[in-house]
Amino acid sequence: MPELPEVEVTRRGVAPHLEGRVVTAVVLRHTGLRWPFPPNLSELLVGRTILRTGRRGKYLLIGFEHGTLIVHLGMSGHLRILPQSTPAQKHDHFDLGVGDQIMRLTDPRRFGAVLWHGNEEGVLDEHLLLRSLGVEPLEDTFTALLLYKQTRKRSAPIKQVLLAGDIVVGVGNIYASESLFKAGINPKVAAHRISLARYEKLAKAIRETLAAAIEKGGSTLRDFMAADGQPGYFQQSYFVYDRAGDPCRVCGNEVRQLKQGQRSTFYCPNCQK
Repeated sequence: MPELPEVEVTRRGVAPHLEGRVVTAVVLRHTGLRWPFPPNLSELLVGRTILRTGRRGKYLLIGFEHGTLIVHLGMSGHLRILPQSTPAQKHDHFDLGVGDQIMRLTDPRRFGAVLWHGNEEGVLDEHLLLRSLGVEPLEDTFTALLLYKQTRKRSAPIKQVLLAGDIVVGVGNIYASESLFKAGINPKVAAHRISLARYEKLAKAIRETLAAAIEKGGSTLRDFMAADGQPGYFQQSYFVYDRAGDPCRVCGNEVRQLKQGQRSTFYCPNCQK
């Protein structure tokens, strides 16, 4: 699944082609993806100017004067900027036309979403999909003190707390494993047992890990590609993720794998206490 770095790489890729442009066409090839498409989306968007692009967690936000288009890539989706004449393929579900180009959403598994939030519906942050999201990990509101205070009554393993997304958003499976390794914290440790000093290391590790992933174009997941069709290269820098049985890049001990909440966790028992 595309995580925060992949969505941010996508946003940065499409932004120069969208911002300040007038929408010339909206093409919906099915009734919807995870949720139905807004039935009047063409009427809402054609002729309107795209003012900005943004991101909230794993949601891409395309802002207009009268509302926001919310796009989620689901498990297998990606966006590309293509010439308007590019023929659609089987899994191409949504086109947003801007001049002689289109932004096309391709989603083989159809777990993505294209939704509309009009200004008359209230503040965007109160949208059903956004209201329970935690702070953004790359913004100043994300601090070690926040992590410490919000976990005093959390007995769940720290890896699961990070994935929950209600304290800090967008730290998905890959980057949680990598950040915990970088901070030297075992993923099985109960969140409330971690000291403020160790949360300082974890907050720093999360910021650095996500920033490095964005810089390298994200990770090459099975279905992910950037808006220009290029893969990401952060996977070449993994310390533990998907390296079960391999020697730790720091100490040489064997990297281990375990299941936490149906997700695979990778860690080094020697480096992470």
